[in-house]
Amino acid sequence: MKTITQREFRNNSAAVMDAVEAGETYHITRSGIEVAELRPLSRRRELSAEELVARARKLPRIDHGQMRREADELFGGEDRIGDEDPWGATRD
Repeated sequence: MKTITQREFRNNSAAVMDAVEAGETYHITRSGIEVAELRPLSRRRELSAEELVARARKLPRIDHGQMRREADELFGGEDRIGDEDPWGATRD
């Protein structure tokens, strides 16, 4: 972490931004008091469709019946509107 003045940042902003892009963090001062921190953003790598599908396949299977029983136990089921599946899908 480096400390620079507001004037140094203004006069050398391109070089400072290059350093930040390379991973450097700066504290910027005004009248000798630190007022800002300039640091790189964490970059999350975008996943391809194949990687997303592979991750989804690793997720645990959901027992929808057990999930409904647990929800009814926790929240109560007497005011539930209906048990029909609006999408018509069959569950395992």
